[in-house]
Formats: sequence, structure tokens, C-alpha cells
Amino acid sequence: MLFGGAMFFTDYSMTAPDLARALEERGFESVWAPEHSHIPLSRKTPFPGGGDLPKQYYDAMDPFVVLAAAAQVTKTIKLGTGVLLVQQRDTIQTAKLVASIDQVSQGRFLFGVGGGWNQDEMENHGTVYASRFKRMRESIEAMKEIWTKQHASYHGEFVNFDPMIANPKPVRKPYPPIHVGGAFPQGARRAIRYGDGWIPTARGDLLEYLPKFQEMAKEAGRDPASIEISSFGLAEDADRVKRLADAGVARVVPMFPPEKADTVMPMIDRWAAIIRSVNG
Repeated sequence: MLFGGAMFFTDYSMTAPDLARALEERGFESVWAPEHSHIPLSRKTPFPGGGDLPKQYYDAMDPFVVLAAAAQVTKTIKLGTGVLLVQQRDTIQTAKLVASIDQVSQGRFLFGVGGGWNQDEMENHGTVYASRFKRMRESIEAMKEIWTKQHASYHGEFVNFDPMIANPKPVRKPYPPIHVGGAFPQGARRAIRYGDGWIPTARGDLLEYLPKFQEMAKEAGRDPASIEISSFGLAEDADRVKRLADAGVARVVPMFPPEKADTVMPMIDRWAAIIRSVNG
């Protein structure tokens, strides 16, 4: 089983280079950075986690910046967005960011994407909440064209451009793995349609969904084993991690708090022990 670590990187947390280096030294496969461009003071949609929105959501740094910094002090650990809100970003510019960080890291980028939940945040970017998932799909489809074609074009409802040249191309071929976040069953369907992996939400019992997910993939003509499943936000529970591994979950990614090393490092070391107990 693969193990990652995620954190909202802020100006008061461990730095991304420090966390990535600590994870790499302890056998973690990947480090992940979520994003929110900003948090409006109005709130049309409640925080999915319940209660007040945690402070780090207001304070998160740009994931491409912090992951590029982490790439410069590491050699093997993969660098993922967990997740990027592509429906709020310009598609052509995002395609260049993805290709650029994949070049800087020499093919270590993992492209985690999601449709998001904060309606007010999206509307500030000109995104319509009701059609966000279609816009996300078109963005991914268009980026695939940019990454794989020398003369790329795309014509959709939300993303539209005539033939053009956009370089560099990613190191990973045909492009960095796309991990689609979202709840079962809609998020699973999106992952099966245009993703290389699925990041289910932390709510609900993933073990209950897996058989149906596998059926859905087969019905769509996909090999379920070709779609990596990454479970984010697990507690320190070796037995549960082992059950997920036995069920075919590819990756577990604990979410570390945005704190300094004296708080986070003991958590990392306990997870390193779980890695050893699961993988031997």
C-alpha cells in the first residue's frame, strides 16, 4: 500500500519542503496540498465537515508554489494537489502550471482535482455552482488535449479555444495521473469517466462502496485495478488501514494539522510505524 501525507500549508505551519523531506525519509510515497483561493464572508453552502470553517481554509498557500518548493529538496516523493479546484481556474493557464511542475519535479506530479463545495468562492471566480462539475470535466478534457497535442483545440460549453501551441508538455506520458475527488456515487462516476484515480470523501464507509465501484468501472469498460483509490483523512488506525489494503485501496493519506514540526513530527513517526506494520 502507498502512503501519503497532506497538509494545509500556511505561514504558520511546517513548510512544504520540511514536511516533504520528513515524509520521504520515512517511506511515504507522496505529499499533498489542498487549495482555497479565498473564503468569502458569506456562506450559501455549509462546510461539509460541520461546524465552523477551520482557520486553515482561509490561510492556505497556493499548492503549485509550495509543491514546487518541496520538489527542490526531495528526490523520489510524489507531489499532489489534494485537491485543486479546477472549475475556479483558467484552463489553459492551469495546463501550463501542471506541465511546468511536472517538468520541475521530473515527472513526480499527481493531479488531484475536485468540484468543490463553497458556492460563494466559486461565484467570485465567475463559476456557476450548478454546472461546476461539467465545467470541471471540460477543463480536464481540454487540458489532456493541450498536454498531448502539439496543435491543441477544444470546443465545449465552458472551455473553448481554437488550435494553438502550449508548451512545455509534461514529463509523465501521456500526462500526470488525474485523481478525481468526490463522494460515492457521483464522484466515482466522474473518476471512472475521465480519471486515473478516485479520492472518495472521508464521510461514509469506503469499504461498503468498493464492490459497487468495481461494478461501475467494469460496466464502463474500465479495469477497476487501473483506477487508484486514495483514502484521505484517516485516523491512526493500523487495523482499518490493513482492511483497506486488503480490499484493494491503493493509497492512504492522513491529513496533518497545519502546525510546526514539534507537533507534526510525532504524528508522522506514528504513521511510519503503521507503514511498517502494513507493508512489512
